[in-house]
Amino acid sequence: MKCFFRSLLFIVPTIFLCCSEDTNLLNSSSVESFPNILLIIADDMGKDATYGFDEGSIKPQTPNINSIKNNGITFNNFWSYPTCSPTRASIITGKYGYRTGVKWAGDILPNNEISLQKYIKQNTGNRYKTALIGKWHLSGNTDFDADDFGIDYYSGILGGAVQNYFQWDLTNDSGTNSQSGYTSKIFSDLAIDWIDDQDQPWFLWLAYNAPHTPFHRPPLIMHSQGQLSNYTQGVDPMPYYLAAIEAMDFQIGRILSSLSQDELENTLIIFMGDNGTPNQVSQLPFRNNSVKGSLYQGGINVPIIISGSGVNRQGDDYSLLTSTDLFSTIAQISGVSTAEIHDSKSFINLFSSDQGHRNYQYSEMSSPNHDRWAISDGQYKLIIELGGTDEFYDLLADPYENFNLMSEGLSTNQASRKADLEAELISIRD
Repeated sequence: MKCFFRSLLFIVPTIFLCCSEDTNLLNSSSVESFPNILLIIADDMGKDATYGFDEGSIKPQTPNINSIKNNGITFNNFWSYPTCSPTRASIITGKYGYRTGVKWAGDILPNNEISLQKYIKQNTGNRYKTALIGKWHLSGNTDFDADDFGIDYYSGILGGAVQNYFQWDLTNDSGTNSQSGYTSKIFSDLAIDWIDDQDQPWFLWLAYNAPHTPFHRPPLIMHSQGQLSNYTQGVDPMPYYLAAIEAMDFQIGRILSSLSQDELENTLIIFMGDNGTPNQVSQLPFRNNSVKGSLYQGGINVPIIISGSGVNRQGDDYSLLTSTDLFSTIAQISGVSTAEIHDSKSFINLFSSDQGHRNYQYSEMSSPNHDRWAISDGQYKLIIELGGTDEFYDLLADPYENFNLMSEGLSTNQASRKADLEAELISIRD
């Protein structure tokens, strides 16, 4: 395992084609009571851009992410929010956005919310050291006090994006300083150094800004897209988007390679996208209006894969999950006994069996022009817009929401199921 990841430090484009994706790299029967937890969040990376999902025909070459996926569980029915800030807030608080006020990109999370990091510390006697490296985007573009959120170490970007991946501002305890290194590499360097300093279990929230715009040309050694020219408007953005994902994957390989064999075997790895792919680079079967920024499946049904310590099975799981559930799940992994709190329900049981989880999924969005809510029972999905027209879909027959059942009369069963969803939506928002 260690040798495999070390080899990735010397990736050149051709090696992307021959890396094994089937070696049993991340499973281990040697699991300590309180594993390290590595949560990796990719920015604007939907299922259509992720290896192993049916959506999309053009995929980046990501041997490290592939390895995590091939040796862990892929959760195919995981709902987030349509944009980045609400997804991050839902994970860090275990609450739906209407409870915290974070319902759209750029909304500010109040510092009196009990964060996941603080909750773990309060309930485990400070068992874990915590860090958040990379994109924050929960305090506007202003600084925040990491201590308020129980975060021992923070270093990253405050806002939603950088204007230039090679010229950007890094904020940490020392203030804000201009950087000239590639963001994904700098964040990975910081992660490697912080992990190396730890002498107790750790929880690292690593939030890359990749592959969020601007489209750009990463260092050639990190991707397989060839000699790209500088990106300009009108040029096909897809190779640049793929290159940013591959560069991020390259850096994930560096981090995993930096861990000792024992440390790697005692680390739970969660990799996820925060919302769907942006429409400039989205792929079929998603429509341009059904990806990032929307409550359609292409906007909120995001990739998440979990592997490593404590994960005792492999393959696909179709249980209904939401991003709030990561709060209780990660807390329970850290030793907190509570399996359900706020809007969060731990799915740690799914690491070992394919039992059911939720009966309903919920998401929402509130932008200057829209207040919308979505709820699903796994088959039927209801989208309600304030002052607008309801949308009702059968996801089993129409998984990409091409036919609104409201355009024709509903059957008796469909009308009953819609009423059930409406009642549950009222209950959730009560």
